[in-house]
Amino acid sequence: MKLPAALGDLPQPLYFFDGQCVLCSRFVAFCLKRDPAGRLKFASAQSPLGKRVLAELDLPADTLDRTILLIEDNRVDTRSTAALRALRYLRGPARFLYPLILIPKILRDPIYDIVARNRIRWFGRLDSCLMPSPQTRDRFIDL
Repeated sequence: MKLPAALGDLPQPLYFFDGQCVLCSRFVAFCLKRDPAGRLKFASAQSPLGKRVLAELDLPADTLDRTILLIEDNRVDTRSTAALRALRYLRGPARFLYPLILIPKILRDPIYDIVARNRIRWFGRLDSCLMPSPQTRDRFIDL
């Protein structure tokens, strides 16, 4: 979907994630380690910015409880597309998973949905949102 003009001030690419989900936080840590250029920026779903984005996109308040968002090139991607597009910014073997984007969403997203529905049961939940290190603090928007 196209990014509304009201969100045009956001840095891009910007990845929204559930800051209390262990799997989501590990993926962010994985990305931080493999994006030494610091191109990807991050914001938690629980942040005021996360709530603002959902309101501007006219999405339900619990959207980020079950999906991720990637804002990039003035568009918004969700679910498996957002995760795969984020991999393009990484160094190392992980970026070679990006061609999975060629698999139609109708096949990718149901797998994403299974993981999303079970991620807390399988991986757990943090008591508080992921806190970045001083070295990566500038990569997190609206903490």
